[in-house]
Amino acid sequence: MKNLHTLYSILDLALVSKDHTLKETYNNALQLAQNAETFGYTRYWLAEHHNSPNIASSATSVLMGYVASGTNTLRIGSGGIMLPNHSPLIIAEQFGTLASIYPNRIDLGLGRAPGTDRETAEAIRSNFMEAAQSFPNELDKIQQYFSKENAFSKVRATVAEGVEVPIYILGSSTDSAHLAAKKGLPYAFASHFATTHLLEAIEIYRQEFKPSNDFKKPYVMAGVNIIIADTDEEAQRLSTSLIRMIVGIFTGKRDFVQPPTDMTNDLKEVLQNPQIHQMLKYSFIGSKATVKAQVKDFIELTKADELIAVANIYDGKEKIRSFELFSEIMKELNPIS
Repeated sequence: MKNLHTLYSILDLALVSKDHTLKETYNNALQLAQNAETFGYTRYWLAEHHNSPNIASSATSVLMGYVASGTNTLRIGSGGIMLPNHSPLIIAEQFGTLASIYPNRIDLGLGRAPGTDRETAEAIRSNFMEAAQSFPNELDKIQQYFSKENAFSKVRATVAEGVEVPIYILGSSTDSAHLAAKKGLPYAFASHFATTHLLEAIEIYRQEFKPSNDFKKPYVMAGVNIIIADTDEEAQRLSTSLIRMIVGIFTGKRDFVQPPTDMTNDLKEVLQNPQIHQMLKYSFIGSKATVKAQVKDFIELTKADELIAVANIYDGKEKIRSFELFSEIMKELNPIS
């Protein structure tokens, strides 16, 4: 098989760990991004979520500005902005502003899910369902606001016109694969939690892709969970925080990220639950050697152009260490010729 050069990036939710303040959480996010810059990561994306006590990235574009101000070369983006929650005009203005302050460093990843529960989605935007169904049209509006031609329109996002902000389409099913292909845009699949349709969605996207002015060929990003430590046992211990977090999602009892504990038989049993087992299918947990083999197989399976990794780890330093080891893996799998 021909060697693929696969880029590697970070998707962060600015997770709030138990006994940590929001200020500490945001400082940890910035420290992670600063270290990622030295580790060779391509981009650092923040995800929009609402009404979750353990996720602090709800004001996504504001937090992006904070992280961008403390880094120098790393691309900073949204993974993603949930467009039905927002006016396309306002998003164009926010990201046009960010990209003017930090040129050639800002990405706009767009999704159509609410990133929250139904009641909160309706509190954010009363016509959310209508906006979600018109996602392709809302995307057209975003692109129009960023175009130089929009200078002749009555409604303008003046701070966005002609500003370079690459747009990425996010997906967790096959729907967005068709749209990303039709628009000739990069496609980022949320396989770190939505694993079922990954391969089908990628195949649809690549087969249907139509070149655009900005992208001449398909570009696939795939999400993975990574928890890497010096030993398999230590990584398994760190993963207990993730397991408890997922149990909270399924039971509706969301809470702050809990400190890790020894792996118990009860937690091992949780991992055998069919839904949770499927959800964590592309979760790579273990020592560097263990995870390297798993990542190699995943790249060969998907032929992804880029992996975007999530690490749901309680301690900020252990999270940085995990991403450092992941960067070493990716460099070893992508030797410079």
